[in-house]
Amino acid sequence: MRADGKIVKNVDPMYTLAPYFMRHRYDAQNMITVNVPYDNIHDYVIDARKKGIKLSHMTVVMAAIVRGFSQFPQLNRFVVNSKIYAHNELTAGMVVLRPGEGDPSMSKMKFDIYDTIFDVNDTINEYVEANNKEDSSNSSDKLFKVLLKMPFLVRIGMAILRGLDNLGWLPKSITDASPFHNSLVITNLASIRTNHIYHHVYGFGTTSMIISIGNNINVPYVEKGEIKVKKMMPLGIVMDERIATGCYFAQAFAEMEKYMKNPVLLETPPEKVNVDYEFEGLSERFKTEKTKQKEAKKAEKAKRKAEKAAEKSKRKAERAYRKSSKGNI
Repeated sequence: MRADGKIVKNVDPMYTLAPYFMRHRYDAQNMITVNVPYDNIHDYVIDARKKGIKLSHMTVVMAAIVRGFSQFPQLNRFVVNSKIYAHNELTAGMVVLRPGEGDPSMSKMKFDIYDTIFDVNDTINEYVEANNKEDSSNSSDKLFKVLLKMPFLVRIGMAILRGLDNLGWLPKSITDASPFHNSLVITNLASIRTNHIYHHVYGFGTTSMIISIGNNINVPYVEKGEIKVKKMMPLGIVMDERIATGCYFAQAFAEMEKYMKNPVLLETPPEKVNVDYEFEGLSERFKTEKTKQKEAKKAEKAKRKAEKAAEKSKRKAERAYRKSSKGNI
């Protein structure tokens, strides 16, 4: 069994066979632009800021996506080696620009399918804070550095990783660190004043959907025989068509758009969610008592370790101070 998912068995025969005809993710990618009314999102963000809640437009979009995944579980599927799997977590990869001329950083955020817009906002803020410093280093950066320590072995190393991935033998430590093993990837190109694009889905890994947010555009429409223009936020979406039907994708995107038009709906958790399997990684609500106790013990152990480190540092500082005081006498 894979460390990052489980085979889905109740799949339509046509979609069970599709991965054998379309072996690669780039063979099966479809593209669409979803235009979302900008003013609805902008007004909500401004109103939240007036109340002291610092939200971004990106937060609203991401929260709507998380809510969409909670209602349409097939979006959280992926295909590897012609088999369809369900992700056991809901994760989103995102590039963060570092200050100055520093290289950008890419890792991933983990969400709970019961998250509200405020939970999503906290996750994004913590992620950006941890990755936008010049000297920041995440698990993905460390994985890349290990591969690049031996440039002449990169090709061999990647061949081994691909082989292990196809067999479902990649360790969890690697799938957790890999920015290519996600539910989706999202990029906010509007933040660098760039139009939306259709970003290819990666052949390596498990990412079945990539969403890019672009510069706002003015879209003409007809109302009572009169041509008007409305400011829209375009989302360029590329998806692996082997995980769901076109009709399913259309319904899912319509659901996400509904929440973007009225973000207030995202302030409370969903009344119900739909999942392929109740993986503990998808929500705190799915965790067993045994897992909760295990995590509590782990947290307590980490706390004691931090306290010991702080005490050790304090004693070291006191010794240094006493030493310097004697030297001044």
